[in-house]
Amino acid sequence: MATDALRISGINTYYGESHVLHDVSFALEEGRVLALLGRNGAGKTTCISSIIGFLPVRRGRIELFGTGINGLPPESISQLGIGLVPQGRRIFSSLTVRENLAIARQRESTTRTPWTLARLFDLFPRLGERQRQVAGSLSGGEQQMLAIARALVGNPRVLLLDEPSEGLAPMIVAEVGRTIKTLKDLGQSIVLVEQNSNLALDVSDKVVILNTGRCVFSGSADDVRGDANLIAQHLGVFQNA
Repeated sequence: MATDALRISGINTYYGESHVLHDVSFALEEGRVLALLGRNGAGKTTCISSIIGFLPVRRGRIELFGTGINGLPPESISQLGIGLVPQGRRIFSSLTVRENLAIARQRESTTRTPWTLARLFDLFPRLGERQRQVAGSLSGGEQQMLAIARALVGNPRVLLLDEPSEGLAPMIVAEVGRTIKTLKDLGQSIVLVEQNSNLALDVSDKVVILNTGRCVFSGSADDVRGDANLIAQHLGVFQNA
């Protein structure tokens, strides 16, 4: 029986008194990719912020490999093994590639095979070539790869990817997709928030669709690909040719 790397059970999250997430539940199996999809404002990034601890969950439970983590501060959640690649990348532009990775290092006990700089530069050869280059001078695609590498160097048991293809050219989006597939092949558990539904459906095993803060679908990526009505109703404006 597959192990749940991350389990979300009936979480309710608010911005002030505005109720944003309503009894959201889903589970990510270990070594799988779960795509969290929906139109703009559906609650996807709020869900990510709730998991990582940026927003408090008023009701419900979040478990990492069976251990409850909601209510903990973000730094504790990170140390327990959740890594975040935030929307907009948010790299340290004035630091070099190597310095960005060095400050994100964490103790290595949360994963079986820790991410070293050598492994990261094997995965992202261009970062290896530019490791002493100031991060702000990298291309958008290279900055996205650095954001992913920075999260991996913390050796996460679960990786949260928030809109990794945003603002990237199609060729670089394809490279992001290949990177996600490689990480899955290596056993990395991933929650992917993505408005490019073609990319998301190509790399994911399971799909959860949110609409106005509620789960309206949970099933396999194959089920979504085969349901034109579901795509049109909930994802249509983001379905790319």
